[in-house]
Amino acid sequence: MSAETQEFGKWRAFFWPIHAFELEKIIPMLLMFFFITFNYTILRDTKESLLITAAGAEAIPFIKVWGTVPAAILFMLVYSRLSNLLSRETLFYLTITTFLLFFVIFATVLYPNRDLLHPQAFADSLKAFLPEGLGGFAECVRNWTYGLFDIMAELWGSMVLGLLFWGFANDTTKVSEAKRFYALFGLGANFSLLVSGPVTIAFSDIRRTTPPDIDSWQISLNYLMFFVVLAGLAIMAIYWWIHRYLITNPRFYNPEEIRIREAKPKMSVRESLVYLAKSKYILCIAALVVSFGICMNLIEVTWKAQLRLQFPHPNDYNTFMGYFSTTTGITTIFMMLFVGGNALRKSWGLAAILTPLVLLITGIAFFCFVLYKDSLATYTSIMGTSPLWLAVLFGGIQNVLSKASKYSLFDPSKETAYIPLDPDARIKGKAVIDLVGSRVGKSGGSIIQEILLLFCGTLAAIVPYVAVILLFFIALWILAVRSLHKQFLQLTERP
Repeated sequence: MSAETQEFGKWRAFFWPIHAFELEKIIPMLLMFFFITFNYTILRDTKESLLITAAGAEAIPFIKVWGTVPAAILFMLVYSRLSNLLSRETLFYLTITTFLLFFVIFATVLYPNRDLLHPQAFADSLKAFLPEGLGGFAECVRNWTYGLFDIMAELWGSMVLGLLFWGFANDTTKVSEAKRFYALFGLGANFSLLVSGPVTIAFSDIRRTTPPDIDSWQISLNYLMFFVVLAGLAIMAIYWWIHRYLITNPRFYNPEEIRIREAKPKMSVRESLVYLAKSKYILCIAALVVSFGICMNLIEVTWKAQLRLQFPHPNDYNTFMGYFSTTTGITTIFMMLFVGGNALRKSWGLAAILTPLVLLITGIAFFCFVLYKDSLATYTSIMGTSPLWLAVLFGGIQNVLSKASKYSLFDPSKETAYIPLDPDARIKGKAVIDLVGSRVGKSGGSIIQEILLLFCGTLAAIVPYVAVILLFFIALWILAVRSLHKQFLQLTERP
């Protein structure tokens, strides 16, 4: 019988292993996670509707390599520098405010003036000059404001969710608490999907009732960014309350331990990278993050190419993504209640290995369907549908299961792995891995696709090669999990 079962009873340990006095600590964290993920979902769906419907899925690999990765490195350099100059609280407010200002400027200035800002003639000449496989790069140049929005939306996930929230949680949570708390933090994130999904649907589906001479997408964008700003203000308000009323409460936090963690040594970015490169433990965490990013990118780009063909208008695309987010939220909550938290409490290795196994099974099934979908045309016509719609639907199921595994298994196990480290390794390692490692993972998948596109020309032609490469990185991921599990046990079981 586990310690949690003895302490809480069988069913309470399964669903809610939290003491009553701990609610004062966990509820604000749940709310903060809720609003951060609410914004991330809206921004993720909106960026895809903007960029993919205008530039095509072929633009995704180029925007990630030539836009997102350089921006992530720049943000990491600035953040690392500011972390040595500003308090953690001030840096948190500054980061959130920077993002909110950009999204307001995009909705009120950049998007309304897109016809003036987008270099159509130059992009046309560039596309005519480049090989067919580099056409996505020309479309990124043409739609550069959409690409900038895509970059900032991606960095919201890395900076605010990955670095600010989880960094704060890791600094104020013990390993024993993390095994009970972290899967429940994900509930806040995925209840947000149940809210952000319907919000996206409601304000993206207005095209049906908007006169044809009105830009319905501009109206949708204004509403969506309004909700993003409101949620951002709520995040800062909750963080302020935690610092004023909880951080000072010795029942929940050890003030001396927090001061020790905040008094981190002043290391340059180069020194941090060199230091982390010498740590096998940190490198294994990096291998997990990079492999996950590459695998998800390889699958998503193929699926989104099918999705764009089915929904060419941004309002229709965003409406579908709203339903997709809602379904993801429901599935993830189910997995958190019945799989994630219990797997993490039983074994860190069990929780960590399930995500690559899910991607392995669903990824193989999806690529097989895409490769052979045309041979199913006769059967789909009998069913009253099309091979394209079935590809979209089947890919959506694959992505729902992959994201549900990420939120319920991958994120909690990854964040728990940081906790046994000393404060210096935890802070510096998390900043480098979460901000740059995740972007390198996604850009790695994009670089692979760029090279394949250069030789093969189209996304459809590279699908067989992408499937084989996916299998390779899943195998690498599983090996990293096995190595990290052994090291994690040594750190957590030592006296």
